Amino acid sequence: MKAIVVTDQAAGAAGMTLTERPEPQAAINDVVVRIHASGFVPTELTWPSTWTDRSGRDRRPSIPGHELAGVVIALGYGTTGLSVGQRVFGLSDWYRDGTLAEYVAIEARNLAPLRGDIDFSVGASLPISGLTAWQGLFQHGRLQAGQTILAHGAAGAVGTMVTQLAREAGAYVIGTGRAADRQKALDFGAQEFVDLDKDLLEDVGAVDLVFDVIGGDIQKRSAGLIRAGGTLVSIVGPAEARPANGLAIDFVVESDRAQLGEIIQRVRDGRLRTNIGNIATFDEAVAALNPTERRTGKTIIRVRP
Repeated sequence: MKAIVVTDQAAGAAGMTLTERPEPQAAINDVVVRIHASGFVPTELTWPSTWTDRSGRDRRPSIPGHELAGVVIALGYGTTGLSVGQRVFGLSDWYRDGTLAEYVAIEARNLAPLRGDIDFSVGASLPISGLTAWQGLFQHGRLQAGQTILAHGAAGAVGTMVTQLAREAGAYVIGTGRAADRQKALDFGAQEFVDLDKDLLEDVGAVDLVFDVIGGDIQKRSAGLIRAGGTLVSIVGPAEARPANGLAIDFVVESDRAQLGEIIQRVRDGRLRTNIGNIATFDEAVAALNPTERRTGKTIIRVRP
């Protein structure tokens, strides 16, 4: 099969190559999916799991990418809940070869059904962004109606999901980003916008929840804005700052079939829009994943036309 591989951690995305790799086989509780579209998060090339297995052994050449939408073509022994020919989308295991390939072997529990009225590109854009937003807001942030949330990176793939889900839950959303991000953040539902290059973050006032995708000094300053009992949720590693009278939680997103179902239902009925910045063919993938300009939306690779 065709696949994109990486072999040099120092080279990052610039070291990607499109090559031939053996087709995967389904282990116990696995399915093999013929991939139609794949998503990619550039930071995964800094994750240890991209380069080593769970025992710390070098597993290069690695196939990156963890978001997928496609069709099940084979079932492993003991696999239940899915069938051959079924359209699915989901989030593959961090330590296994990923989704920038024509086929992937993946645990069935990491997939959810994808109805025929949802394009594969849309399905592939949702797992990491949607699940990260859902889990950060509701599992870890315990967001309630009437609360105020400060959503950093509000024009990004995760930030636009955070904004929409928080608004639907009845929260007041203040988005942040660069000046060029303002209109996009507002279009996705932010009620206020803070330009981090120009505006004073402290003018925001007190908030109940900070959803942090930046870290560093911005995270430290944001922690000081959190009301008593509030929460700082971070996806950029262990929180360096802690609210004076609240919680600081960092987490790694996990696959969850029920949550994927909630997310895709909101897409189907128009309550949730995905944030796709670019769609490229598989042959264009290496160039598309090494952009020469800043992008705020998800890059999707159409593995099949």
